[in-house]
Amino acid sequence: MTESLTPRQIVAALDKHIVGQNAAKKAVAVAIRNRWRRQQLPAELRKDITPKNIILIGPTGVGKTEIARRLAELVQAPFIKIEATKFTEVGYVGRDVESMIRDLVEVAIGLVKRRQKEQIQAKAEERVIERLLDLLVPPVKNSPWEPDGEKEEAEKRQRTREKFREMLLGGELEDRVVELTVEQKSGPVQVFSSMSMENMDVDLQSMFDKFLPKSNTPRQLPIQEARKVLLEQETEALIDRAAVSEQAIELVENHGMIFLDEIDKVCGPSQSSGPDISRQGVQRDLLPIVEGTTVNTKHGAVKTDHVLFIAAGAFHTSKPSDLMPELQGRFPIRVELTDLSRDDFLRILTEPQHALTKQYSELLRTEGIELEFTADGTEALADVAYELNRTTQNIGARRLHTILERVVEDISFEGPDLIEKKVLVDGKIVREKIGAIIKKDDLSKYIL
Repeated sequence: MTESLTPRQIVAALDKHIVGQNAAKKAVAVAIRNRWRRQQLPAELRKDITPKNIILIGPTGVGKTEIARRLAELVQAPFIKIEATKFTEVGYVGRDVESMIRDLVEVAIGLVKRRQKEQIQAKAEERVIERLLDLLVPPVKNSPWEPDGEKEEAEKRQRTREKFREMLLGGELEDRVVELTVEQKSGPVQVFSSMSMENMDVDLQSMFDKFLPKSNTPRQLPIQEARKVLLEQETEALIDRAAVSEQAIELVENHGMIFLDEIDKVCGPSQSSGPDISRQGVQRDLLPIVEGTTVNTKHGAVKTDHVLFIAAGAFHTSKPSDLMPELQGRFPIRVELTDLSRDDFLRILTEPQHALTKQYSELLRTEGIELEFTADGTEALADVAYELNRTTQNIGARRLHTILERVVEDISFEGPDLIEKKVLVDGKIVREKIGAIIKKDDLSKYIL
């Protein structure tokens, strides 16, 4: 588990993809390290140490969501990103807040299954070979009238089987067609009800699967395709489902992380009417989940006491103090992310492992085109992005996507037909493509 990474290592890994925002990186790095530290403590002390939840505050496009996305890739633990605006107060049309825990458990089930599959891979492959040999060399039905020939027939069949085994392992039979039976799964059963199906703890689909007859369909497949089907069947047969559920719940309870985006959208004055009632209701529903409660899922009961919550929001029209006092107290760490400067834009275009300029260059390289951004070209892109964010709506680094698409649009369109396969994007080209639009304020608001 990569929670054993030190905070410095976590920040270094995030630095490969995200420019600046060191305070936010340090906060999440310490929070992740604390998960590991807690696991090293005696059980009696461990249960009293609650996670220090975080609120990331900053305008759109400065890296809040990107930090969460990269963190999910880095931490091999159950992790989901979800928007607070998907939830509504119970009684309104929308998702139940407890569904986020159910989603987190499903992520954990997938993680545990992948780990189990790695452990049983070799055994499953051995069983696949035996099943393929059964298809290639079917067992002979013994005749009660010829008992003396049974032993000789069995020896002959075993010799044939070993020859086919050698050929299978040598890859000589990949195109040989065999017939195997594949179970056709029934489609999901539609249940129409006025109540939220997420509130029903019974897994109706699994229940119907047990009662409905299973359809087995014979299929003619080459061995290279049949091997994949059989490997999936044997892997599923070897997986201990009860153990998977137990390990997944343990993983969620001790290592689960939820990134709750757009938390500012459920802020609202306490005395209000209309949709704000629902906002306050969402906060009230979120409170027990964040404080620690037990949520029933189809895999078992899950305690949320030690799930780490990282909330994020722009807080343009509200502030963290507009949240319910009880909810505020459950997010003791607050980090403000800074607006992007012109130098930040320049670094975003050049420094990250898969910077935007590198992405466009590699995309066009598939057409045999060498697209190169000169130093003054990237500087011009940074200047334009910074100026547009300053004079129009500030959308952070997302502005670079719009500008770059406008600059390379003609090259991308004409790429397959270009005779000159080396294309330079310098400051002059950037100003030609963008300059006329910037001068017209009304036009720039709509196009850039």
